[in-house]
Amino acid sequence: MKYTRITALAAIGVAATLSLTACDSDGSGKDSSSKSSSSSSSSSTDGGSKPEGGSGSVGSEAGNAKSGSGEGTEARANAATETGGKVTFCKTEDLAIDATDAAPDAKSGRIDITMINRGSATCSATGFAGVDIKDADNTSNPIERGHAQPRVTILEPGDAAVFNLAYDIDNTGDSLASPTDIQVTPPNETHTVSLKWPADAGEIKGAYTDVEVYPTHAPQ
Repeated sequence: MKYTRITALAAIGVAATLSLTACDSDGSGKDSSSKSSSSSSSSSTDGGSKPEGGSGSVGSEAGNAKSGSGEGTEARANAATETGGKVTFCKTEDLAIDATDAAPDAKSGRIDITMINRGSATCSATGFAGVDIKDADNTSNPIERGHAQPRVTILEPGDAAVFNLAYDIDNTGDSLASPTDIQVTPPNETHTVSLKWPADAGEIKGAYTDVEVYPTHAPQ
């Protein structure tokens, strides 16, 4: 009987030991798996954020560069369109320039200044010419631009363009202006020509600040 009891107790002790070992093994497995998963997740998050940040920075710079390039291309395209593509502006030396009285009535003064392309190439006369009127007292008076939008004016060899000076005519005989010459600088040029003030033009009412120059256009 004693032997049988000892054997039974020994069997119970072994079973208990095996049970405790199994529990420790399960707990250890769960902890290890959890730590491994957490470490993997942390590594993935750090690794992913750095390349995205770098890539975003490079992408932004490239986008800005393309945007700037696009704006420059658009500006150049607009400028080319305004001057007729590859057509360059007319040179003063290639233009025959003349001034005539073209007053429509006794009150409205107008001087027509005609520019003829005597060169061998097509050119653009688009825009405002620079104009100064020289007075008998040898002063030079710059003329202001009138309120008008320039029109594209392309001149093939032999073609003409016209621009106008406009003012009110003084019929009192008391005008203080005594114009002798018109100094003309064609649009986008730096060389000037001097023309005689038309002898039959009406006298200027007011001062030279009341005279306006208008942009070039095709003859009408």
